[in-house]
Order: sequence, then C-alpha cells, then structure tokens
Amino acid sequence: MTSRNPLMERLGLTHPILQAPMAGGGDTPDMVIAAGESGALGSLACAYRTPDQIRAATSTVRSALGRSFGVNLFAPNPAPEKPASAEDALRFVAPYYEELGLGAPDIPNDGGFDFDDQLAAALDSGAALFSFTFGLMPAPVIEAAKSRGMLVMGTATTVEEAVNLEASGAEAIIAQGAEAGGHRGTFGGDSGSGMIGSISLVPQVVSTVDVPVVATGGIADGRGIAAALALGASAAQLGTAFLTCTESGIPDAYRQAILAAGAADTTVTSAFSGRPARGIVNRFMREAEGVGAEGAILAFPLQNALTRPIRAEAAKRGDAGLLSLWAGQGLGLARSVSTRAQIETLVKETEAAIRDLMAL
Repeated sequence: MTSRNPLMERLGLTHPILQAPMAGGGDTPDMVIAAGESGALGSLACAYRTPDQIRAATSTVRSALGRSFGVNLFAPNPAPEKPASAEDALRFVAPYYEELGLGAPDIPNDGGFDFDDQLAAALDSGAALFSFTFGLMPAPVIEAAKSRGMLVMGTATTVEEAVNLEASGAEAIIAQGAEAGGHRGTFGGDSGSGMIGSISLVPQVVSTVDVPVVATGGIADGRGIAAALALGASAAQLGTAFLTCTESGIPDAYRQAILAAGAADTTVTSAFSGRPARGIVNRFMREAEGVGAEGAILAFPLQNALTRPIRAEAAKRGDAGLLSLWAGQGLGLARSVSTRAQIETLVKETEAAIRDLMAL
C-alpha cells in the first residue's frame, strides 16, 4: 500500500497493520520479526514475561530486525486484597487440580509479576512503540517512554476512556471494539459500558480525539482493514488473525480450536483470570457459568494465578477444554499460514477492497 499517514510515518510502516501484542504466549520474537520485515508492526506482550524474558525477547527482535517494533504492558492498578476466605474459589478449581494431578490449590499471594521491573526492561528494549491496556499509565511512565523516543499508545473501549488517555499524554489510541479477543481494556466503568462494537466505537473516537486512532476488534482480513481505514483509523491492529500463523506460540490444541470455530462460538468470561475476556466457549467456561457464585471467581490477577497451573498442564496434554482460548469474533476468517504470508494476503485484500469501493 502506497498511502501513508502520520502514524505510519512515525513507526516506519509500509502497511497500516499492527500485529497485536498477545500476552500468554501468542506472540513470539519470530512473529514480531516477520511482521516487521513484511512492512507491518509487530509487538511483544510483556505483562506475563519476567524482566529477563523481556530483555531476551526484545534483544532477539532488535538484533534481527532493522525496523520498528512495539512492547506492551498492563497499566498498574492497585493489587486486590487476598480474601480472608476463598472457600468457593478453591472449591471450584479443586476438581481440575485433582484431575490434572496438581495437588491441592491454594490462593496465590499476588499475580506474580513486578510492574516496575517489567517497565525498566520494556523501556530499555529499543522498541519504537510503548502500548498499554487496563487503564491510564502514571505520568512519569509516559514521560519516561517518550524520553526514549517511544510512541505511547493506550487502549480505550469507550469515547470517554479515549479522551482520558489523550489527556494523560497518550499519543495514539487503540479503539478496542467489543468483538476483540482476549481481555477487555475497559477501565472507565463497569465491563458492560465498554461493550461497543468497532464500527460504532472507532468513528466516534476518531471524531473526538486529536491523536491517531488504531482500530481493533473483529478485524481478520483485508476487508476489515479497509473498513477501519474508512472509519477514520490510521491503522488496524489484528490479534486472532496471527494466532494461527506458524510463528505463534500457542499450543496446537488452541490453534485447532480457532480453525474449527465460528463467530458465534465466543463469549466473554471472567472465569480464567478474574477480568472479562473474550474466548472460545469450552468446558471450563461452561462449568464456571454453572457455578454461579460470585465468590468463586477471584479478582484479577489472583484468579489468573490460581488457574495458571490448570492452563499450563492442559497445554501439555493438548486439552483445549481447560485452556483460555482467547479469540475474537473474526476467528472464522483464520488462516494457517506464516506471518509473512498472512500480511501479504492482508495487503492484497485491503487494496482490492479499496479498489472495489472506489469503483462504486
């Protein structure tokens, strides 16, 4: 694509395509490198990586890629208090622990990650983009990222969140539609307030803020990218479309679940992590819904830490029924190809969709 805009210029992009950071193993250095070499922008999710893992992954990307890439963190939020009594939560997960030979579950003390240490590693990564989700970044963090020449981009699920992000110093906004896979970025209200579809959210955010907007949520082919551009976005960010690429780090059972599923097969759940996230409905999600007791699901990130052993062992066994199969509503368009081939196809599809619109 020859048309360029300020965001593309700033990030050195040939194509208005961002490979979404996918915490939990979906993105890999190889994927980020392939995306960058193809003229898109690849990003590494750092929220579930240790500082040493962040340094190793970003060093690999930086050494192999003479182009921009991104890093992503969760905005720091007050840690939830460890509940005095968590009988319902332990009772819910105990059968899965027993089934998988994990012993008796216990309530974790915390989510297991230190934000300050992760931040230091991310800031030293050499990345051109510093993106975040789950809230506002403290001003010193934003200033530190900008001082290193990073473009700072936050995630909004409502117009109000976008306005607050811009006011806090964000230089670009990710407008996350309700169709998006994985965790919802909502922080300005209850989870329901952020369930706005991309086609409604993106143009309203574009019309309200003065910084570039990146559309994400349900976009899985070139027609979706063309639609995002038509709505005023400077680029589209795709996640699920890259999960089935050969460089993806997800278990094969997860990959096959995406390729076999359709748009109606996802829903939003808090059962795995304690925070609303969209994924393919499976055994764990159905049984969690059947529990019904609010106390059975701990707050994020405690619930995430509590179910991590279940998910890790399920991945080893290839049991998709106990995995968090995060995926967006565009999963019916998923392709099993390399990242390079995916981007090449996306570019051709986008150009074709734009030509078709111009011919009307």
